[in-house]
Amino acid sequence: MKFNVFFIGLFLLASGNSYAAEKTVIRIGVQASGTAAWELAALQDNPQAADFQLKIQHLANAEAGKIALQSGAVDMIVSDWIWVSRLRATGSDFTFYPYSNTSGALVVPENSPIHSIKDLHDKRLGIAGGELDKNWLLLQALAQQEQFDLNASVEKVFGAPPLITEQIKHNRVDAVLTYWHFAARLEAQQYRQLIDGKGILEGLGIMEDVPSLGYVFKQSWANEHKQAVNHFFNASKQAKNQLCTADAAWKKVIPLTQADDLPTQTKLRQRYCEGSIEHWGKPEQLAAERIYTMLRQLSHNQLTGKSEHLQPGTFWSIE
Repeated sequence: MKFNVFFIGLFLLASGNSYAAEKTVIRIGVQASGTAAWELAALQDNPQAADFQLKIQHLANAEAGKIALQSGAVDMIVSDWIWVSRLRATGSDFTFYPYSNTSGALVVPENSPIHSIKDLHDKRLGIAGGELDKNWLLLQALAQQEQFDLNASVEKVFGAPPLITEQIKHNRVDAVLTYWHFAARLEAQQYRQLIDGKGILEGLGIMEDVPSLGYVFKQSWANEHKQAVNHFFNASKQAKNQLCTADAAWKKVIPLTQADDLPTQTKLRQRYCEGSIEHWGKPEQLAAERIYTMLRQLSHNQLTGKSEHLQPGTFWSIE
């Protein structure tokens, strides 16, 4: 009897270890200062997280993430679907699943006389990124609808978001077009949002909520680990909902926001939650195709590559 109990115990232990060993490891690269880190921290408490094991690798910047993904150092990063389509056009099998539809924003000092895009005439504009920044290209397109050549009418200052923030704080520029979380921090310090990425798209006739960022990974890898990948996306969405609806969950990630004051924490949470993906289907994907066409024309193929259309398979379908 003792031997039977012993062998049953060994069998259960071996079965448990086998189950643990079968967990799919998802190696995900995120920027330590990025909002994806908030979601992943909240995700650890989700029951669905038991179906996979996350191995988080902190990255210095977005470009480091792209290099890590392409080299196979990580399985997944947060990036944009324009880049995914461009890679697929060259034979790669990367694909995209939406994470957020919050992009950038045009911000001015609270007492600024700038109240419209046309008011930027002869002003100094700080732009996060470079000439091919998507929000910059689309903002120019919106200005063109009003017969306003924005590119020729402003003094442009390009730079990394932290540098652009310092430029406006020291009155070296009159307005900034920057990434959403840097814009949110400025808003918390009495700066005014003139228009955001969603507003720019609406002005261009895109009424659907099209994600600006998403999880990017190899389609072949996801097909091999479909259940774990789908559970990860479900858990990720639930974690974001928790951060937006449960104060206790939000308080746990406040240290990751690197914001010490309540107004900044509050504004970051507000803008983060505004980026929740409520609908993702055919209408949104068709709208993405229209945005792609605009960006291809505006950038003269430099941003998108030469392909005339968004590549098939750019978007991952969860099952």
